Amino acid sequence: MQTRFKKNAKIADIVITTVGGTLSVGVMLYAIFHFGLAESWPELVLNLFYIACLTMIWMYFFNRLDSLRFNYWCSILVGITVLLRDILFAPPLAFYALHLVCFSLSVLLLCTLTYFYARKDWKSYSKSNLWMICVIDMLIAALYNLDIYLEPINEYTNYMLTEIWIRPTITYGLVACFVTESDD
Repeated sequence: MQTRFKKNAKIADIVITTVGGTLSVGVMLYAIFHFGLAESWPELVLNLFYIACLTMIWMYFFNRLDSLRFNYWCSILVGITVLLRDILFAPPLAFYALHLVCFSLSVLLLCTLTYFYARKDWKSYSKSNLWMICVIDMLIAALYNLDIYLEPINEYTNYMLTEIWIRPTITYGLVACFVTESDD
């Protein structure tokens, strides 16, 4: 099977993303099974979007999906997860200021994704702007991570720590693919 990328660094980026994302999604599917669907159904919905993104990354890697469709659908799916998890159904945080910062960064991430794909000539998007998508998502995850450590630890803590880092892992892989496309 012919792969899209020839450089070992790009192949490593995709492998790290898919292995990390797949393990994280697997842990969250176990958590859904462990805690029951009635209590954790929102995680199942988010995991379906994450699984779709990971599948498209593999399809793109093996030249089964063209760049335009890959960029469009992955931008849409990541945007939907931002909208669902961080804006519409944002988790309650320990401090209101932390909630406002996470909410503002989530809106910024959604606007950045929208602006990125809305451009007619998306391949001209600079590498620093592309990496900004990943950096904003990692900042959101780091703030959620901080909030979890500020609150009392319970049986959900380990699963929440895993779930928080799934999307930044996927975003890292997507941006690595986008950067490659902008190089071509």
